[in-house]
Amino acid sequence: MLYKEYGPQHWWPGETQDEIVIGAVLTQNTAWKNVERAIANLSKNGLLSLDAIAREDVERIARLIQSCGYYNIKAKRLKNVAEFLTSYKDKRNCEQFRNALLKVNGVGKETADSILLYAFDLPVFVVDAYTRRIFSRLGIIKGTEPYDEISKMFISSLPKSVRVYNEYHALIVRHGKERCRKRPLCSECVLRDKCQNALQHQR
Repeated sequence: MLYKEYGPQHWWPGETQDEIVIGAVLTQNTAWKNVERAIANLSKNGLLSLDAIAREDVERIARLIQSCGYYNIKAKRLKNVAEFLTSYKDKRNCEQFRNALLKVNGVGKETADSILLYAFDLPVFVVDAYTRRIFSRLGIIKGTEPYDEISKMFISSLPKSVRVYNEYHALIVRHGKERCRKRPLCSECVLRDKCQNALQHQR
């Protein structure tokens, strides 16, 4: 239903693998428009590659990504990720790659899975705040379950396909931004007839 409503999303924003990785780190706790400004600054200064970031001083990276907020912390995280990815070899073993990536300082499960799915085309399902909000309102989950439990639920319910996981998550994000907001627009929602939250407010 979401696909019919919104169409294909062509997601994640980013022209190269390195840019997708950089965006996944910078978008933590900030709006994408701020990430776009930071990426533009990195590009202008020849730092839109993991190799270049791995060699650069953290202080200079921080100056260039100030639009993102928490830029000193994110600069360190970005350099950590860049150093890891430029040296880590076995990038096709999804489970081992994920476990190793999660050991990088500053990388949580959502960021790791975004990198694996969108940058490296590996079959993981990304769980974010939109996922928890939408599917708890639908009554499918409580919303407080551990990350991996929710991710496994999606993986077991969908065809094992990077393309499907990519499109489904992108549609969830689109729906969460446009309809299932913190203050939901239930009257405009294509899922309202299936949503416990919407049905309760109709009574």
